[in-house]
Amino acid sequence: MTATGTTSLTGLLAELVVTTPEAPLAFDVVGDEIRTCTRARFGERVEAVRAELADAGIEPGQCIAVMLPNWSDALVWQFAASALGAHIIGVNTRYNTGEVAHILVAARPAVVAVAASFHGLDLIGTLCAAAHSVPEVAAPAVAVVTGPAAPVTPVDPAGFDLGDGAWLVGSGDTRGTRVPRTPHTATVTAAGAAADPSDPLAVAFTTSGSTGTPKLAAHRDSAVVRHGRADAAIMGLAPGDVTLCVLPVSGVFGFSAAMATLAGGGSLLMEPVFDAAAVLRRMQALEVTHVVGGDDLFGRLYDTWHREQRADLSALRWLGIADFLGRSHDIARWARDEFGALTSGVFGSSEMFALTLLWSAEDPESVRWSGGGRPVAPSIEARIVDPVDDRVLADGEQGELQFRGPNVVDAYLGNPDAARRAFTPDGWFRSGDLAVATGGGYRFVCRMGDVLRLRGFLVDPAEIEHCLAQHPDVGVVKVVGIAGVGGYTEAVGFVVLADDASAGTDAEVLKQWCREELAAFKVPSAVHIIDRMPTTVGGNGTKIRAVELREWAQEWTDRERDYRRG
Repeated sequence: MTATGTTSLTGLLAELVVTTPEAPLAFDVVGDEIRTCTRARFGERVEAVRAELADAGIEPGQCIAVMLPNWSDALVWQFAASALGAHIIGVNTRYNTGEVAHILVAARPAVVAVAASFHGLDLIGTLCAAAHSVPEVAAPAVAVVTGPAAPVTPVDPAGFDLGDGAWLVGSGDTRGTRVPRTPHTATVTAAGAAADPSDPLAVAFTTSGSTGTPKLAAHRDSAVVRHGRADAAIMGLAPGDVTLCVLPVSGVFGFSAAMATLAGGGSLLMEPVFDAAAVLRRMQALEVTHVVGGDDLFGRLYDTWHREQRADLSALRWLGIADFLGRSHDIARWARDEFGALTSGVFGSSEMFALTLLWSAEDPESVRWSGGGRPVAPSIEARIVDPVDDRVLADGEQGELQFRGPNVVDAYLGNPDAARRAFTPDGWFRSGDLAVATGGGYRFVCRMGDVLRLRGFLVDPAEIEHCLAQHPDVGVVKVVGIAGVGGYTEAVGFVVLADDASAGTDAEVLKQWCREELAAFKVPSAVHIIDRMPTTVGGNGTKIRAVELREWAQEWTDRERDYRRG
């Protein structure tokens, strides 16, 4: 493999292989066994897939969908596609038929790499149903991936053929497979227009879809490498380090952490199925140094460690944490007190890469443990503006966080209007997030659609959530806003009590707690005690479904509910 420069994925891999070929690049998990893939072996696998794709007829600019779990194979496909000038769209193995069909229409993949079998999921059945639901789209060729544990019974690729052929990856035999001619669906953004046109798109991610149909945000090859190197420097990643890779690399959060690790010369512990106790054992065995994830993931590790599996995690040095469930500060204290690890809040998205803002080690914990941070590279510009007229605001004022730089989305797949709507006339990307500039850094407040206007004041629901969470009987809390009497917004709290909560803790007790800590207009008009939060699982972790809670809050305006554990 010939190096093309250190700002390309092909050049990055060549650099890793030449520097230390026998160093581990990835650790795959097969049952209770850990299988090591060296840099040299990884490079050989990339070359084999690249050759098969070339034989099948993949051309520069085409899209390849990768429907694989967290196997090292998923990263092999990224590097192989990039070597041909093609781009990857990750497909979470949990996506349903409609979600896969949307990707087939928007991205028009010429090939889909699909796991032959994984965790009892009927992946080819989902893919087949999705393809049949959109007959106007040319059926992609299918590449069948057996993964790190090759099956005892040989896999017949004919059973995976959607009409344009299928082949078994690694066989070298693509006869009967010819990828279809597919249209290029990318619409270049203001950021992409300023980039080198010879720099091809490399990867696309689905957005959360919180404002409608999920968009497919694509980034150029050099942007992936440059951003990975910038993240690695802030995270302190170096050869010999090991990152826990449990978030799907099909999503931007897992992908960004993986690329930062490779750019820093570290190794990846690839966890395809999350079993907290087993993960803790492997973290101890491989001396994991870095972990990136949401507090849902960390929370399960935290709970298991305290309950049953006191693994030695003394090698742990750095945690990047997103607060989805309100547990990040407790987890950060645990990591600090037990292992001496440093925790940073994070900020990013599919359109900017996940780790765009990180706090530095010099930032105080009161700041560092919250969402946001400082731009990880000097080339990333950020500003806070009035969301109505894009007027730049002073430090300390809340407004929309906007970005400009090489990390910003270069193109959208299958959505020409998105490129126009997502940018200001002067070329800044609209993140849709409310934040505050702190003088060099940016503190994330909330999504702009979640902010509450209470009695004329903009209030971050997290402020109320933090207050409720300090009550010793509160386990998990979420605050939403609804239209109250006279059309004014009211804050409504939802609480899951801690396992050892006292019987006397009810809505009035919790509201009185808030009255003692918060301004009167911030005290929730109602607090509902529920058994569990409604959640959704996405590529970046488990999030509370605020939309469903708003519906409950609007329905339950007659009285406060108290559904305690039976």
